[in-house]
Amino acid sequence: MPDGDIKSVEELVEHYGEPRGHLSEKEKPALSDHCKNFIALSPFCVLSTSATADGPADCSPRGDAPGFVHIIDDTTIAIPDRPGNRRTDTFHNIMENPEVAVMFMVPGLNEVLRMNGRARLTTEGDLLAKMVANGKTPRAALVIDIRYVYFHCGKAVIRSDLWNADNHVDRKDFPTLGKINADWYGVDGDEVDAQLAKDYENNLY
Repeated sequence: MPDGDIKSVEELVEHYGEPRGHLSEKEKPALSDHCKNFIALSPFCVLSTSATADGPADCSPRGDAPGFVHIIDDTTIAIPDRPGNRRTDTFHNIMENPEVAVMFMVPGLNEVLRMNGRARLTTEGDLLAKMVANGKTPRAALVIDIRYVYFHCGKAVIRSDLWNADNHVDRKDFPTLGKINADWYGVDGDEVDAQLAKDYENNLY
């Protein structure tokens, strides 16, 4: 193990110090009105899971119109499962280990909302009916019983200048997913891109 590695909590605290003031107790066990408002404004979140304590870990994007995540009550949310690639890596992990973390983002805001809890997958009809989009009912929903939630400061978003449209990458400056698949797997990249375009048009919901 390299000499510079930090290998214990004690070494970590010695290197970084303790959090200041109220930051050491910023986690809350339930959604406040501010949390609910942020989730209602959020069109995008990242869901993190791990099948076991020693990994491998996985993170998966989730997105739809702002407010797509349904707030059931102060300690429970539901994330609808829209059509994806059918790998269901997240759900496989949750079958083994229900512990999850979620990070919500709102375009234009620098802060993010972080959440930890225990998840379960459900096909309960009354709940799914509350998350219909474009006339389509989600196949399932991920219900998360919140352990804690807190706001994270905007330093990372500010440093990245994430929401500045002038920094957006031109599409021609990065290969398409079809091209990437052609390089990785030797498939017909143009055919993959055509299939993806059709899927994006007809199968978002």
